[in-house]
Amino acid sequence: MELARQEAAVPYAVIAGANMFHTQDVEEARQWGVRTFCESRLTKIGGQRPIDARLHLRRVRGVGFGRMTYGGEVRVEASGFESFYLVQVPLSGREVVSVGSETVLSAGKSGSVINANKPVHIQHEVDTEKLVVRVDREALERNCIQHLGHGLRRPLEFLPSMALDSAGGMRWASLLRWIYESLAIDETSFDSPIISAQVEQMAITMLLTCQQHNYSEELAGEERSIAPAFVKRIERYIEDHADEPITIVDLAEHAGVSSRSIFNGFRRFRNTSPMLYLKEVRMRRVNEELKRLTPSESTVTAVAYHWGFTHLGHFTTDYKRRFGESPSQTLAR
Repeated sequence: MELARQEAAVPYAVIAGANMFHTQDVEEARQWGVRTFCESRLTKIGGQRPIDARLHLRRVRGVGFGRMTYGGEVRVEASGFESFYLVQVPLSGREVVSVGSETVLSAGKSGSVINANKPVHIQHEVDTEKLVVRVDREALERNCIQHLGHGLRRPLEFLPSMALDSAGGMRWASLLRWIYESLAIDETSFDSPIISAQVEQMAITMLLTCQQHNYSEELAGEERSIAPAFVKRIERYIEDHADEPITIVDLAEHAGVSSRSIFNGFRRFRNTSPMLYLKEVRMRRVNEELKRLTPSESTVTAVAYHWGFTHLGHFTTDYKRRFGESPSQTLAR
């Protein structure tokens, strides 16, 4: 899938947030870059054409989804991103990206990943635009630790080149397409604490599984068996906290085991996944609430949204399959 085809579906306005700028002044663009990313040097190169720099970034907890361009040809130099990793997916044009001692071409079906604490040099050509995904280092490392079940022996380091036409690259591109299109349809799509936690978790897990890094082989390895008592503890936690934002990392930290252990345990002993179990609990809570309320007190949409269901069409289909009637019928009874 070519992300360049979705350019029209990703207007700057729908991903607007606190960090955004539109300027033709090089120094002003540099200062905005410093505020949004890190201390850096921005140099205009080549020809008389002025820059036309724009960046809009929408934060969803520890992950920022944005779109940016410098318009003209510029060079960006930074000593390293201390607190975050940056994934760049080209929409048009090309960039030569140097991360540490490695250099990659970000263009067409090839994106780039800039690791934390690595010197960065970007040669941004004329008419280049890109999607940028800014992932907080702490959130990324926390997730990786939970998947591994132990601390990081060395810093997490991704392969700088991302092949967008590979199996993993296409999964990553599909996720981004869904996220940006969701924001285009409704800019408040991820405002719910429950939904924002899930989107953050999904983006980070997808990056860890789709892009090669120095822990990929270990994450793909076999896991030891899990006792049924452990699964029951997770089930009790979900039952008690279903109205709160819950991610697989939260479950792993509560139980003191790896995320992979939780997935294996639920698959082996419950023939489901922890997130599907959470969905079932929330669906049951919606049913109970709709039975308790009257149409004058609330709406199906309000109740569904409260429990983390933002796509009313999918929710209604799942609800009818589960309870044999539509949610509006339950509320009306």
